[in-house]
Amino acid sequence: MKQEMKQIKQMKEMTNRIARILLCLLASAALLATRPSDVNGWGAHGHELSGRAAAMNFPAEAPKFFRKAVNQLGYLNPEPDRWRSREESNLDKALDSAYAPDHFLDMELVPPAAFNAVNRYEFTAEMIKAGQKPTTAGFVPFSILEMFQRLRIEFRLWRAEKDSNKRKWIEQRIINDAGILGHYVSDAANPHHTTIHYNGWSGANPKGYTTYTRENGIHYRFEELYVQSHIQINDVAPLVGAPRVIEKPREEIWNYLRSSNALVEQLYILDKQEPFGDKTTSPEHKKFVSARLAAGAQMLRDLWWTAWVTSAPAPVATTAETK
Repeated sequence: MKQEMKQIKQMKEMTNRIARILLCLLASAALLATRPSDVNGWGAHGHELSGRAAAMNFPAEAPKFFRKAVNQLGYLNPEPDRWRSREESNLDKALDSAYAPDHFLDMELVPPAAFNAVNRYEFTAEMIKAGQKPTTAGFVPFSILEMFQRLRIEFRLWRAEKDSNKRKWIEQRIINDAGILGHYVSDAANPHHTTIHYNGWSGANPKGYTTYTRENGIHYRFEELYVQSHIQINDVAPLVGAPRVIEKPREEIWNYLRSSNALVEQLYILDKQEPFGDKTTSPEHKKFVSARLAAGAQMLRDLWWTAWVTSAPAPVATTAETK
């Protein structure tokens, strides 16, 4: 009898847990994407620059198949924005509306408890508890962390695989997912992707920063018009520092977002001094944008390198060490 009661209690707890998860998912679906679907991070040119700069600075100790994929890793960096095709959205909005929040995080909307969430579902639950709209805040730190872990698993599989054909298949998977990871890392390097001020200053504006208008959207002028006309690979790649293994990837990803968010006002100050666009002449603007693209490339390269290094099997303890 006691055993039956215990089983009933466990089933009730599981049912309640599933119900909470479903509630979070339903809430997310109901509150989807208040951002315009045409607001992307950096545009294709900036994304490709960031991906190429990361790949060009990859350590020589890495697998040869990965080091040879510089062009492919650059091409794949904008891929998640290609999935947000306007033509496809005109037919069915399922893909774009579901995954748009993966590209950003409005730091100002995140309650303290949500920063400690283990995964995006716990994050969603914390946002709802705080009365926030979870998809409005975005999920980019989890997009990065999930893809990073997936990449590390694939490197681990590649190390262990003996079949040459299967190894090639795993290599294809690694390059693809490393490229996709690059998109979200590059997005988070753009301060616009870490703030409620993502396309014009929102709310009180005593300093008179640029506000949103359809004809004068700062997001597009900054990451598309300016980058396309002013920034090339030689402006970015030399700024990428020496590679390192990230000891605590989860914490580092959150700190990376905070560092990007800390530059939001500087971006608006620069735009007030001289608007970003294809005719901008200020060297300060070029320095700022090149540094942000390089920061994205460096974070991406370090995540790739960390996934590779930490995928190695743990050393087996010797007899002397186990005594």
